[in-house]
Amino acid sequence: MLMLYHGPTSVCSQKIRVGLAELDLPYEGVLLDLQKGDQFVPAYLQLNPAAVVPTLVDDGLVVVESSLILDYLDREKGNGRLSPKGRAAEVTAAHWLLRTLDIHAAINTLSFSTAMRGAIRASRTPEEIAQMLARMPDPVARMKRRMLLDEGLDAVFVGQALRQLRRAFGDMQAALGQGPWMMGEAFSKVDVALVAYVDRIERIGFAGLWLEEFPAIGKWLAAMQARPSYSAGIAALADAAGSEKMRQGGSMHWPGLARKWENLR
Repeated sequence: MLMLYHGPTSVCSQKIRVGLAELDLPYEGVLLDLQKGDQFVPAYLQLNPAAVVPTLVDDGLVVVESSLILDYLDREKGNGRLSPKGRAAEVTAAHWLLRTLDIHAAINTLSFSTAMRGAIRASRTPEEIAQMLARMPDPVARMKRRMLLDEGLDAVFVGQALRQLRRAFGDMQAALGQGPWMMGEAFSKVDVALVAYVDRIERIGFAGLWLEEFPAIGKWLAAMQARPSYSAGIAALADAAGSEKMRQGGSMHWPGLARKWENLR
């Protein structure tokens, strides 16, 4: 039995749950409360020293990094069902999976400079925030998180995130011009790898990043949200009240974010 350590609203965890659903793979889930710091418990750190989710354990083999986990599940458990065929398609798919590292970093930046920034600052004292940051094992990630919580949209990471997303959205728009899915007519692991990130942007009230300039992304997201795997991997663990609070928390920052986005045109 596959064992997945994951977080309910973690975008990388959502990616793997969608993949598991698409491949019809049963698994035993261990939910971690990231707000309480379950990812820092010594037993979990032995599995994933980076203190992030998800982590997959398959018969003693520990697999970390969500795109690697997705690719592993497809190759080892799904007979390559989600992998496009052909040399060029394989390289393109592999490149998209690598690019999700930068896309994830951008989503992390937008989340913690807006909606999550407000929630954390409203619910924790400065001392509690400092303690939370001190537990992060990566000093660079810790510095980034501190700057996002302190400076919000004025943090230097925001401009970098928007540039990454503009490039990604432009490439997605071009790819989706060739068919309904990211690799053309056939649904693939590229669609699975991207959906949680785009869905998060919509959930924090920033769909305006693509509505006018990259309209194919909205149609693709709606098609992804209609799939049973989305219901199983994302919607089933989403708290309605929490989602609405996140959307409200993010939407209040949309005017400032929209100005920064417009300046990149």
